[in-house]
Parts: sequence; structure tokens; C-alpha cells
Amino acid sequence: MKNKVVMITGASKGLGKALALAFAKQGADLAICARGQEALDAIHNELKQFNIQVLAVKADASNSRDVERFVALTEDVFGHIDVLINNASILGPSPMPYLLDFPEEDFEQVLKVNTVGPFLVTRRVIAGMLQRNQGSIINVTSEAGNVGYAGWGAYGISKFAIEGLTETWADEVDGTGVRVNMVDPGEMDTEMHALAVPDTDYELADPNDLTDIFIYLASEESNPMNGKRLSAQQFVEEGEIS
Repeated sequence: MKNKVVMITGASKGLGKALALAFAKQGADLAICARGQEALDAIHNELKQFNIQVLAVKADASNSRDVERFVALTEDVFGHIDVLINNASILGPSPMPYLLDFPEEDFEQVLKVNTVGPFLVTRRVIAGMLQRNQGSIINVTSEAGNVGYAGWGAYGISKFAIEGLTETWADEVDGTGVRVNMVDPGEMDTEMHALAVPDTDYELADPNDLTDIFIYLASEESNPMNGKRLSAQQFVEEGEIS
């Protein structure tokens, strides 16, 4: 990953933080964003131990002005973006109500952050990738985006949309050298999962153990993989793409 510029949204907690640390260890330069300044500052300070360049910007990836600022700053500092990981997402009300009782404003907000956000960031970043005829975009999906589960409400629906967004982008850029894939990390020991399933009584995966599949998709080794849905936990168990 040396000399690669990796952009990660929602990089201050959970999987996003684990990804930032994993790519830093691989020698990638990083552009990271999050909505909370304190948590963003904490991961930024943690990344200083690595001999890499890091740009940390407080930004809401679902806000077009924030997206423009974040990407423009990244391009100004690094010149280009090699890898984009659309990780930022929100859960919505916790515990999640059934759709019949889901507040309209919360439903709209979850879809705005989880689906419109990745569309906005990808649309802004992909232009530069197409000009260079290379780039890897990785969207974070969920099992709840592949199978409809009662009680997963707007979050699950937003991930269904991410899967369609991924496949559509992938088909549109097919043959250009730019690749768009998605990863389902599975159930993880994160703050979001604790809010979603507060009474979990089984072992959850550590996000730090699930980063290899992202590094694989970011690397030249995964060329020309495009439009694929991959499981991070299956990759850990099998050590290969099946």
C-alpha cells in the first residue's frame, strides 16, 4: 500500500478506525473523515506513530458541501485518490422500531447518511479515478442488506440500496480500470452493534481482524475484480476468495 492514497469515511470508530490503522500499517497515506471532532482527533493522534501522511477532516459524508471540501482538500494534499472506502453509516433509533412505527424523519436521515452519502462521495471521487484509468472503491454493506430482517428497518433498507448502488456503479465503469466492490463485514463487536442488538449473547468478531479483505480489494492483486459482494469473515476463515 506504500504510495497509495486511501480515503475512508466514518473513520473514527468501529470498522472505520480499524481500517485506518490497518492501511497505515501497510504504509498507505490516509484521508479520513468523521462527524465527531473528538473521536477524529483521537484516531488522528493514534495514526501519528506510523511513517505516513494523514489528512483528517471533520465532515458529514452525506452533506454535499462537506464532501466537496473533504475531497478537494485530499486532492490538494495528495494529488489523487487511489482507494475510497465508503464506511460511514448510522443506525437510526435504538432499539430499532418496526417499519410501521418508524419515524419519517429518522428513516430519511438513515437513508441520507447510508445511501446518499456514498453516492455523493463516489460521484466526486470517481471522476479523478476515471481520468487516471485506475482506482478501487469499496462499499461496506451488511447481511441486513442482502436479506430483509424484521426490526432492522431503515438501516437494512439502506444497505439494500448500497448493494444496488455498488452493482450499478460497477457496471457503468466496467472496463475503465476503476473497480467498485462491496464487503459485508458480518456482526462485529462495535458500538453500533451494541445499540442494534443490546442483548447479544454470542461472540462477535473484532473489527481489527476483518481488514484483510479491504486491503486485498485495494491492491493490484484483486484486479480486475468488479461488482462483487465479499464476506470479510469468510475471507478470514478461508484465506481466499471463493
